[in-house]
Amino acid sequence: MDLLGSTCFFLGSHLARDELAPLLDEAIERHITAYGVSGFVVGHYGNFDRLAAAALRRAKERHPDIDLRLLIPYHPFDRPVEPPPGFDGTYYPEGLERVPRRLAIVHADRLLIRTSQFLIAHPGLGQSRELTDYALRREKRGLIRVELLERTRGQPPA
Repeated sequence: MDLLGSTCFFLGSHLARDELAPLLDEAIERHITAYGVSGFVVGHYGNFDRLAAAALRRAKERHPDIDLRLLIPYHPFDRPVEPPPGFDGTYYPEGLERVPRRLAIVHADRLLIRTSQFLIAHPGLGQSRELTDYALRREKRGLIRVELLERTRGQPPA
């Protein structure tokens, strides 16, 4: 996948609640129609990733030309992964094989924040918060556009 085009990455807490689904639908639709995003990359290690993937599949029904990729942080030879239904393929960042396995997910996320033009995020605590803060610092320099999804009413922080 060529990430030089208009690409959006997703980052969020593995404990994200299902109530985020409508917010994800709205954010994805806005990124496609208002910002011209044509490529989306999402991981597959937690509830936020699951919710984002489902929202992307719904968006693909309305916008069949968008490109959906599943981020795989481990080399496909070591751990083959089939893309979910509705996805166009997987994305394994070049050079990630040189990163220790225990750091692969964080390194892949950081790489996608550096190479994507857009980020849709709903951070919790820990790594998702640290990586979102990193993206927000990049946004201040005009390097990425970050959309933080707000909690829905009555929802505790993830």
